[in-house]
Amino acid sequence: MTSDELLHIRLYNQLLTLHELKEPRKVVAHMGAMQSQALDMAKWAIGSRLQDHTVTDITNALNKAEVIRTHILRPTWHFVAADDLRWMYALSYPRLKPVYRSYAKMLGADETVLYRHIPLVEELLSGGRHLSKQEMGEALTRRGVLLDDNHLSLLLSFAELEGVIVNGELDGSRQTFTLLEEWVPRTTNLSREESLGRLAHKYFSSHGPATLQDFAWWSGLSVTECRQAMEMIRPEFTHEKINERECWMPDNLCTLPADNNSALLLAPFDEFVVSYKDRSDMLEQTHYGKVITKNGIFSPTIMLNGKIIGSWKKSMKKNMPQITLTFFGKVPKKTIHLFQPEIERLEKFYARE
Repeated sequence: MTSDELLHIRLYNQLLTLHELKEPRKVVAHMGAMQSQALDMAKWAIGSRLQDHTVTDITNALNKAEVIRTHILRPTWHFVAADDLRWMYALSYPRLKPVYRSYAKMLGADETVLYRHIPLVEELLSGGRHLSKQEMGEALTRRGVLLDDNHLSLLLSFAELEGVIVNGELDGSRQTFTLLEEWVPRTTNLSREESLGRLAHKYFSSHGPATLQDFAWWSGLSVTECRQAMEMIRPEFTHEKINERECWMPDNLCTLPADNNSALLLAPFDEFVVSYKDRSDMLEQTHYGKVITKNGIFSPTIMLNGKIIGSWKKSMKKNMPQITLTFFGKVPKKTIHLFQPEIERLEKFYARE
């Protein structure tokens, strides 16, 4: 298999070519978890995988608790389907807890004091309340708990880690917090072994062809746990050497012919870019710093047939989105024209009624 074939299959598995899913929650459930820094732009990561949806549709899915935005897998923001939240939380906890303890140590925070405040956080949100970070800080202050911004963030992070709170409804552009027990219905508990197998199945179904190292990077799990998980799903997947890497993918692939060019504008931190440890198939080393900064910030990308050839930005003018493309080098006009339908789709997605 060539790199071009690998990218074509990934485009299909990542729902960036034609598919039958029509709802944000189903897209997120298929993907397993989708990194979601910069919430407004992250909504396009879901929207780009759907036809004729707008940013309002994604907001509605969040406000109905069909899709949840939280810290999971790695200590960073992700979208996750409500049905997958609890077992994925349980799987992530042993890896995330030391990270949050490290944050507390850096800030000189007393972990026992933080845990002593969590029941108060729960009390303040009980009864279906949805409060922003600022509102939480003000409510805590009224109850005699004075925290600066960093320590408030740390308290909320520990409350989230322990499964007490989760992001709730959007208040305009502001994210709120609410109680997990009141916001997300309970689901059947899974054993850790069952959870490992389910996560591996979701990852290689939606992200394959991918390697053990890719899976470990994406999941935040140890290589040993990832190997264990992959062995559980071996009968349903095939693997093949691609550029000296053993890549796993579903054994029932039915991709569309690669007759037409795939011209895409992907969100920053899009799963097509962020979810692989090795990105050499999609991005030339000379352009790496233009897409991914040294401190791990991923830019919105211009992608042609699975390869990154530039970046784009969105600005608003008179409440209408304006999309500007910047290519890495000189690009033929006929190639630039390929992106016009995608520009129009993106502008329609963000257009304000």
